Amino acid sequence: MIEKLIDFSLKNRLLVLLVAAGLLGWGLYSVRTSKVDAIPDLSENQVIVFTEWMGRSPQIIEDQVTYPLVTNLQGLPGVKYVRGSSMFGMSFVYVVFEDDKDVYWARERVLEKLNYASRLLPEGVLPTIGPDGTGVGHILWYTLEAPGMDLGEQRAIQDWYVKFALQNVEGVAEIASFGGYQKQYEVTIDPNKLSYYGISLPQVVQAVRSNNNEVGGRKFEMSDIGYIIKTDGGYIQDIDDLENISLKTENATPVRVKDVATVQMTGESRLGIFDLNGEGEAVGGIVVMRYGENAAEVIEHVKKKMTEVGRGLPEGVKFNIVYDRSGLINESISSIKNTLIEEMIVVSLVVIVFLFHWRSAVSIIVQIPITIAASFILLNAFGITSNIMSLTGIALAIGVIVDNGIIMAENSYKHLSERYAELNEERKNS
Repeated sequence: MIEKLIDFSLKNRLLVLLVAAGLLGWGLYSVRTSKVDAIPDLSENQVIVFTEWMGRSPQIIEDQVTYPLVTNLQGLPGVKYVRGSSMFGMSFVYVVFEDDKDVYWARERVLEKLNYASRLLPEGVLPTIGPDGTGVGHILWYTLEAPGMDLGEQRAIQDWYVKFALQNVEGVAEIASFGGYQKQYEVTIDPNKLSYYGISLPQVVQAVRSNNNEVGGRKFEMSDIGYIIKTDGGYIQDIDDLENISLKTENATPVRVKDVATVQMTGESRLGIFDLNGEGEAVGGIVVMRYGENAAEVIEHVKKKMTEVGRGLPEGVKFNIVYDRSGLINESISSIKNTLIEEMIVVSLVVIVFLFHWRSAVSIIVQIPITIAASFILLNAFGITSNIMSLTGIALAIGVIVDNGIIMAENSYKHLSERYAELNEERKNS
């Protein structure tokens, strides 16, 4: 088989050169389009199901949320195992699939199963699946530098302006906000006043919910003109609107929320804080990359978007990038690239010196760029990023690449020498 292949190559040199040139061109294109990252993604092929039920103890979360979800998600096709974790007010279920399963196919199967499993959960508890990112998807962290602005205002800017803008960047799965205070209205009820007015706690909850809503109207025609009826100002706008909600009427006098409770603007209860370099609390976000995206390109696009978003921030507010993987990516790729070039030069010199035959040396040296370029074709075909491990493997393989050429050149030289000696002997005898 090898003899036939060598014979075919020798008789069709132009075809071999064209194939080699085609591989080199395809390989160079693959180098330019290869996905670049600093580290390989070795995380499991998993889908995370997150459920929130605030105020409940871990045991209740385990019994009423985590256990029903885990038992129902175990029967999915391609699942290796299902892990559950319960904590105060929250439940996490990790569904780990086989490595050969497509991540989006796996998410669809989980969503289908959740449609049934949701019926087994307490009323109002809705499980959701996490973003389509991985464990190494945190590519950029940033905070907001806002001197003189309180943490609540910073968190509002992050949640209602910055987050929505950055989520539109191609390749971003999620912008996870952290730090600061999430503003909310807090109603502190006096149980003695509830008892005095004969009002129950569910009545107060229902009254607040029903008064924080718009009511739709209908269309009617008058004088050949159509009019649409709608309500205005149905939603709560400030503390006064909440305080003046009527709970009941006694002797033609309404009993309002402010008669039985104290209403104030506060922040949501926090389980921790985010401190930056020991200089105090900060507000910011984490950019989570979507599965299978090019980390270097996504970071570049996010930074460009930050420049645009920064123009709309309040005066004095700006971004402060605290973690940027692009620096690690550039350093890793640059280091491996320099190593590859150095190895190619050293190997080429060694081959020229030891063979001392420029045609043989050129035939061996040409294999190096062609083989390295062809390696990127396979990297792209199997969805492997150009990272410090994959490029190091290519660098280590350069010695193996030239070995074949050296052996073939020496073997050819030996056989040609023996044949040349035989011909000379025949001439002498004749």
